[in-house]
Amino acid sequence: MTRLSVNINKIAVLRNSRGGSEPDVGVAAAACIVAGAAGITVHPRPDQRHIRPDDVRALKARIGERVEYNIEGNGFAAARGSYPGLLKLVEETRPTQVTLVPDGDAQLTSDHGFDLRADAARLRPLIAELKLVGARVSLFVDMDCADVARASDIGADRIEIYTGPYAEAFARGECARELVQCATCAERAIAAGLGVNAGHDLNQANLGPFKAAIPQLAEVSIGHALIGEALYTGLDATVKAYLRILAG
Repeated sequence: MTRLSVNINKIAVLRNSRGGSEPDVGVAAAACIVAGAAGITVHPRPDQRHIRPDDVRALKARIGERVEYNIEGNGFAAARGSYPGLLKLVEETRPTQVTLVPDGDAQLTSDHGFDLRADAARLRPLIAELKLVGARVSLFVDMDCADVARASDIGADRIEIYTGPYAEAFARGECARELVQCATCAERAIAAGLGVNAGHDLNQANLGPFKAAIPQLAEVSIGHALIGEALYTGLDATVKAYLRILAG
């Protein structure tokens, strides 16, 4: 069954907009776990626009081994201020999974995957270091990535398909081409011995067709839409609604 990992970055965005400690990211994570989420995802950035290093540490203490802990981030971004760098945070917290994403400060959100041909040489030693800590490593890739098998060659365990273009096409009512691209990417990854995750702009409307197109999907990481929908129906009901879609 496909696992749901809830990305709680948006809880931190709301907290940071006011200052203080509310809403509490730890309480939100606990509510998602009680509702049945199989994982919690965070994406700390050097500019600390949402999840902060202290959140990453506190969440690990709170989550323990109850569910998977997935830390996303750019492993090549330099330490800055109280941000110690992704590898240091991973060494401190020992998450279940690290998802490497080629993002920068200028990006409002992640909007593309790695070029596995151009980035292989620098990714290989970083992946090796992360795996020495005991983390499963996933690489963020575009849905039309022709070189997806290279992720296995450089040591990754999984890929995460960037589903933003699929979600945009679904909203336009013409996503057949994008679904085929995602499914083809997944098939190539599985043939290379990789697990397949997916994430970005997935929601209750577009998740079902996506899951049906990729039956072997291991995990989806969903944050923005899920937290937005939870404003109306609550975290418990929203997480359970996603779990029903994944089970169907």
